[in-house]
This record gives sequence, C-alpha cells and structure tokens, in this order.
Amino acid sequence: QVQLVESEGGSVQAGGSLTLSCAASGSTDGWNFMAWFRQAPGKEREGVTGITRDTGMTAYASPVKGRFTISLDAAKNPVFQQMNSLKPEDTAMYYCAARLSTHGTWYQESRYNDWGQGTQVTVSS
Repeated sequence: QVQLVESEGGSVQAGGSLTLSCAASGSTDGWNFMAWFRQAPGKEREGVTGITRDTGMTAYASPVKGRFTISLDAAKNPVFQQMNSLKPEDTAMYYCAARLSTHGTWYQESRYNDWGQGTQVTVSS
C-alpha cells in the first residue's frame, strides 16, 4: 500500500498560480500511474491530470489543458501539479491518487487503490 500526502493548497486570485505536490511513502514502488482529482462542492469528483511513472507520459482533462502541468522529477517522487491561470471554477478539494496499472481509463476513480487526504484550493474572482 502506498501512503500519499498532498502539500498544502491555498487561496489565490483568479489568474494566479499554485503548485501542489504529492509525496508517496510506504510501498513507494507500488504505483505506476498517479493522478490528481478534484471535487467541488455539490459536484462529483473528476480526474484532472495523470502521469505514468516510467515514461512520464501525461494526460489532462479538457478544462485544465494548457493551464495545468503534471510532472515528476528524476527521483520520481513527489509528483507535482503546476496550476496556472487559475479560475474560480478551479476551486475544489484536490486529491492525488495512485494505482499499479497504467492501462484503462485514467480519470475513473474506481481504478485507483491509494488516495491522499485532499488539499483545498480556493480561487477568488
């Protein structure tokens, strides 16, 4: 099992930037794909970004494409999510999630075994 800990989120004004990180501990070789999800009040949790550990291949949801960047450094831990040009609609609790498989729909939360506790991002207009 992999324990995931997200960095502290924060509050920014629209147009601002924020970087989140997700550090894995425990069975740190126990994941091959990591993703960020978010859940806004009254909405379902949705996949935002994803990255394959070995290849660095990335995936992005349409609402964040061109604004968010998911990345890994050479140590493969932690995973970063750089968020630029933030909008009020980006306000949500953000979670990182990890799984062994690199196959299948990356934004389907049921495919993930391990989850962080979540971190709040608030964007004001």
